[in-house]
Amino acid sequence: MLRVWILLALLHAGCALSPSGASPAAAPVCELFVLGIAQDGGLPHLGCDRPCCATARATGRVLYPSCLGVLDHRNGKLLLVEATPRIEDQVAMLHRLAAVEGRGRQPVDAVLLTHAHIGHYLGLAMFGREVVGSNHLPVHCSPRFAAFLRGHGPWRQLVELGQIDLHEFQVGEVFSPWAGLTVQAFAVPHRDEFSDTMAFVLRGPEHAVLFVPDVDAWDRAPGLLEKLFAGVDVAYIDGTFFDGSELPERDLAEIRHPLMTATMQLLAETARQRPGAIRFLHLNHTNPVLHDKALRERVVAAGFAVAEQGERVRL
Repeated sequence: MLRVWILLALLHAGCALSPSGASPAAAPVCELFVLGIAQDGGLPHLGCDRPCCATARATGRVLYPSCLGVLDHRNGKLLLVEATPRIEDQVAMLHRLAAVEGRGRQPVDAVLLTHAHIGHYLGLAMFGREVVGSNHLPVHCSPRFAAFLRGHGPWRQLVELGQIDLHEFQVGEVFSPWAGLTVQAFAVPHRDEFSDTMAFVLRGPEHAVLFVPDVDAWDRAPGLLEKLFAGVDVAYIDGTFFDGSELPERDLAEIRHPLMTATMQLLAETARQRPGAIRFLHLNHTNPVLHDKALRERVVAAGFAVAEQGERVRL
């Protein structure tokens, strides 16, 4: 039985979240931006003719795969967390939100990857000579993920040509993409065909943010929630499916994720104490909270939130 009550003490009480475009009272030293909230295929979704995607195409509504960006105001450096298939759009969004111009062939200063599923790393190919032609771009990933990239094309070519440099972190240990920004990686249970899967806690001078876009189930690893939530101010967590009924033709046992309804029940007391601190992303295109305003309001009324593209967090 998970000791969920412990999370109340582990989740910090300080407010770190600012709405998109908001001007904080004091200029932050480091900021995190949400660059996408959808599952790997985004919205609209290739091959989907349901009303959710047909309406999105007709209205121009676009949600990108889950991705974060970090700006360090002290040195102007940019970190990209995940390299999704919509990487150009998301890096352009990061530049706009960070008010950065003229980056040329160094659009970001480092990349951080959770795992080897298509919505999380396919964009890495864009740093190859066919597109960016980057020069020794640091890419932070687990040792198993690094071995996969070194051993398979087209990723192997990026490594051999020095377009990316693989920086292997040790799971559980704190590392720094640069001084003043730290990351701690935690292994989470997931479908690990090509690499293991990580959750990240990113810590700046003021606050800490949890990012866990993919996990099979919270109870598959004893103490996982307590470990992930320890000392964080804002938690971005897996909200792929709402209650499972939105995808009746698929066997969800093959694409396991904790249902939002189950997560909200599990973390109900934490959400009541810290409304808005637990924020769902990695939402499948069929997830009704993306399309049903009343349902989304119920989620908010329970103390949770659905992340929004463009929102920012002080780090």
